[in-house]
Amino acid sequence: MLLERGIVVSYETVRRWALKFGSDYARRLRRKRPNRRDIWHLDEVVVTISGQKHWLWRAVDQDGYVLDEIVQDRRDTKAAKRLLKRLLRKQGCPPRRIITDKLGSYAAARRQVMLAVEHRSHKGLNNRAENSHLPLRRRERIMQGLRSPGGLQRFTNVFSAIRNLFVPPCSRRSALATHLHRLTAMAEWKAVVGAIA
Repeated sequence: MLLERGIVVSYETVRRWALKFGSDYARRLRRKRPNRRDIWHLDEVVVTISGQKHWLWRAVDQDGYVLDEIVQDRRDTKAAKRLLKRLLRKQGCPPRRIITDKLGSYAAARRQVMLAVEHRSHKGLNNRAENSHLPLRRRERIMQGLRSPGGLQRFTNVFSAIRNLFVPPCSRRSALATHLHRLTAMAEWKAVVGAIA
């Protein structure tokens, strides 16, 4: 966006701005309203930071909207339970169904936290969550890795909130609908940035 306006800055300046303003922008952006008919796709991906494995747990709804992400150093039932509790607290209501891969920790955590919610565990059904990791992987390669788990958590919170705003929710939309979505997103972005600046 800066280059589009003829402003050339270094990557370090952009990084400092992101650290200073990113969390405020992400907090002020409009969030999608939760619905009891939602379907949550849950998945985790390994991220190596300074030679140690950490797990980025992510929840995505049926439209590809990232609901929440949490960085943990475990891949067990306790970690899955923490993600589900955090999701319930943020969303306010349970979904109609959760879809996960074959990791058994999800089923155990669901039995403890949301027993009444339908659970489907199938690798092919969870492609929406698997594909939601791709933009993060691209950014990770561009950034040449991440330095700390806290930095990864801060980055993903801001990155996902801004991506949720600008990326249209469904791929089967007309060009006009996509254009209108982008105009609305840009107007909201200007309102958020103008409120802080």
